[in-house]
Amino acid sequence: MHVVMFYHSLLSDWNHGNAHFLRGVASELLARGIHVTVYEPKGAWSMEQLLAEQGSEPIEAFHRAYPDLGSRVYDPDTLDLDDALDDADLVLVHEWNTHELVARIGRHRRDHPHYRLLFHDTHHRAVSDARAMSQYDLAHFDGVLAFGGVIRDMYVRRGWASQAWTWHEAADVRVFHPIDGVRRDRDLVWIGNWGDGERTRELREFLLDPARDLRLTGTVHGVRYPGEALAALERTRLDYRGWLPNFAAPAAFASHRFTVHVPRGPYVRTLPGIPTIRPFEAMACGIPLISAPWDDTEGLFTPGADFLVARDGEEMRRHMRDLREDAAMAAELAAHGLATIRDRHTCAHRVDELLGIHASLVDAPIERNYA
Repeated sequence: MHVVMFYHSLLSDWNHGNAHFLRGVASELLARGIHVTVYEPKGAWSMEQLLAEQGSEPIEAFHRAYPDLGSRVYDPDTLDLDDALDDADLVLVHEWNTHELVARIGRHRRDHPHYRLLFHDTHHRAVSDARAMSQYDLAHFDGVLAFGGVIRDMYVRRGWASQAWTWHEAADVRVFHPIDGVRRDRDLVWIGNWGDGERTRELREFLLDPARDLRLTGTVHGVRYPGEALAALERTRLDYRGWLPNFAAPAAFASHRFTVHVPRGPYVRTLPGIPTIRPFEAMACGIPLISAPWDDTEGLFTPGADFLVARDGEEMRRHMRDLREDAAMAAELAAHGLATIRDRHTCAHRVDELLGIHASLVDAPIERNYA
């Protein structure tokens, strides 16, 4: 079997969380003896930002961390789809691709029906920028993989696709796992980008202010932190250390007592049931997690057992204080979250789902001309 994947970048995770899940899924497919080819465009924004800030060493580090993974960098103007898709069985096209490329691949699928073609949506643009999403031409796609039920339903209800499946993100437990023998000598680690103002208020309420008030020691990793955010960090005992390659996160988790999850506003307000990938990865590493509020409408976890929920800043302070002072409580919480990830939310589970979807499509009608 040959799976071909068109994504923004496999090699760079600079402000590009989609690389996390892509790496895990590609690794799992390869482990099952499935041939995988990942295409990423020349001049991808994330790659350009990474190289400008960090140079080429992170790319070399990626290859050391993932010796079996690689991508084909293509020029959109010269990409030969006949060559790229000649022996493909399943093709995944991520929603960070251009409208033009998505339409081109769809037309190729129409004329070469030997493979199955799925669109993969892992963002909130279905809500925040519906006009742009409606302009993707999915007429010749077999369906949509959406990383939450609410997005899946939008595609069908709005007529963007005739069928769609929920395909949540998950942890790559080959990389994200507890590391024994590391002393947890700092309190809090936060790994996340400041971004575009989607959670500025929440980061102050659930991260910066409690850390300052409790005088927590710890570390903050991420990019795109404006001056005001850096100034606020300076009023805490948290050290800002910039970008961290995602595969280095387990070591960072291992040396801290707990971490927090602060969902972006669009997910909390309009996309319930979607936690994004970082809580999966944190729990897979066996670190206690406290989350700002989000509505787990799809029953992925058991809030209160897999992680603690802080409904406001004051409750966040109480949970942080408890995890700092009660080692037994922290260990129990971490163990429960880790067990849930291993039982239900690994990339192996998601590849099982993906291959099941593909199998259901193999005998389906070739042409699905929907608007």
